[in-house]
Amino acid sequence: MKKITKALYFIYQWLIAGPIFVVVTFLTAIVTAVGSLTGNKDFWGYYPPHYWARFTCILFLMRVKVYGRENIDKKTSYVFVANHQGAYDIWSIYGYLNHNFKWLMKKELEKIAMVGWACKCAGQVFVDDSTIGGIKETIAEAEQTLRHGMSLVIFPEGSRSWDGKMIPFKRGAFMLAGEFKLPVVPVTVDGSFQAMPRSTYNMTPTTIRITIHKPIYPGERGFNTKLLMAQCREAISSALPPEERD
Repeated sequence: MKKITKALYFIYQWLIAGPIFVVVTFLTAIVTAVGSLTGNKDFWGYYPPHYWARFTCILFLMRVKVYGRENIDKKTSYVFVANHQGAYDIWSIYGYLNHNFKWLMKKELEKIAMVGWACKCAGQVFVDDSTIGGIKETIAEAEQTLRHGMSLVIFPEGSRSWDGKMIPFKRGAFMLAGEFKLPVVPVTVDGSFQAMPRSTYNMTPTTIRITIHKPIYPGERGFNTKLLMAQCREAISSALPPEERD
């Protein structure tokens, strides 16, 4: 029975859901880009992708449960720090965090056809860590974004996990968070690796759980980067099953 169900889902994913996803993604990119260029980036850069991401989870039969929404205030700016198990981290956070934000994205993602253009128009922050000048430019761009009351989402691992377990955090993401002296919110995403591992495009319907932990507030002198990294890692790990922790 499991083999039949898996085969039927495979057919559904590639012959029905997949083509719909491509068309909706293309249309969302156009709406996001054009809306951002002609109007309010904070609106057009968030709401069309927000509903696109939620639609994507529903389309591919993924269930998303969110815990801890009471820990954050919609009117407050945060730096959200999340683990990165797979592609569904992006869709589940975008669709279900319910907090307007910009992504801190790898520079190479800007080259993705249509999507990269839409992200740039929407004011997403691209990280260029290849040179000192690039890092300074990233900090300046992020600072400009946060100055207007926007939040930021960062994947400190820098890339998706190959086995579902957390990989070492990159220090730069936390130094960037400390630069703005905003509360940092650890976010645990569990289930996206099971939904679609990095090694394949084949999906498996499952439940993705997002846990929003309590904010970590800076002291008078800001954050101790090493301590902040440890606090975030501990909080994120606490909501993962034992086999997916360090």
